[in-house]
Amino acid sequence: MTREAYVAAARARAELLYLGEQVAHRSCGIALAETFGVPSRSYQALRKGGLTGEGACGALQAGVLVLGELLGDPEPTGGPTAALKEGVVKYRAAVASQVSGPVDASCNTRTAPFPEFGGRPRLLACTALAVTAAGEVAGVLWDLGRAVSIPEAPSR
Repeated sequence: MTREAYVAAARARAELLYLGEQVAHRSCGIALAETFGVPSRSYQALRKGGLTGEGACGALQAGVLVLGELLGDPEPTGGPTAALKEGVVKYRAAVASQVSGPVDASCNTRTAPFPEFGGRPRLLACTALAVTAAGEVAGVLWDLGRAVSIPEAPSR
């Protein structure tokens, strides 16, 4: 598999999970966790910017957390690994070059242009953010030689 194919697979899986047309919709953070096969339970807290909308975009934050899960030190007392530090810097720079506004812009700020949070235009905009995050996480993992398998598509 090439880097491009790996990134495309991650992007496609995140889109499938978040968009919710072929399988049940996942929240932004859960879509990212499931894309890379990490436990998703805690990623619920990222939904709609930390549940209140006041926090940063859950999809973009999930990218950092997935990198932490996959590149971080498994020891609770261990410091950040060199791979994690490098990965987060690369991820945030790549995301910043692709999204409008600050990477840490709140969910409320990002979704303000959409009159209905449950409407299709907002869904598509947030899907694009989840796809971007998944692609950049995949790129970082590939570049650091730490690519993980992208799980098969779930059933509804």
